[in-house]
Amino acid sequence: MTTKNKIVLRPRFKFDVNYNNESLLGLFDEAKTTQKDFIVSRIDDHVFIKFPNIKQHFWSTQLHLDINKNFDDDEKSTIYGLFGPNPTVWTMFMFFHFLVAVIFIGFGAWAYSNWSLETSYGVQIGVMVMMVLIWFVLYFAGRMGKRTGMGQMHELHHFMRDTLRSKDIHGLN
Repeated sequence: MTTKNKIVLRPRFKFDVNYNNESLLGLFDEAKTTQKDFIVSRIDDHVFIKFPNIKQHFWSTQLHLDINKNFDDDEKSTIYGLFGPNPTVWTMFMFFHFLVAVIFIGFGAWAYSNWSLETSYGVQIGVMVMMVLIWFVLYFAGRMGKRTGMGQMHELHHFMRDTLRSKDIHGLN
């Protein structure tokens, strides 16, 4: 499972299968009761697969599958997958990125105002540089988290693949 873009923090995939979506969703409903290694939950056409609390750590990954019926042929489906961190962790990271951007823009406007008024603006430029550095720290922390969760990401992918293979679906790697 490789991605073309190495900067991707939340890898995605998509593939088509020759089964209707209800039978595929039923496989995950069945897997929910027949195994204890993963927590499988389903809401409509969405399947969420994550690790039990005992196996989770801060950087744990979860897999969100969207199993849609193909409108051209009722016996075909498209599976969209998205790997990502716990939604709380993802929201926290997005909040920090937003906060850094707002502070950067605010201090940029303040620095411009001080420059226009011909007063000192060194502190504002210093804070702006610090926000750029914090943004890099956040980015590399996210990359580190992705690397830490890579093993679990593979386990989730193998579970999904094995669950779908129980239906004898061809073309799964």
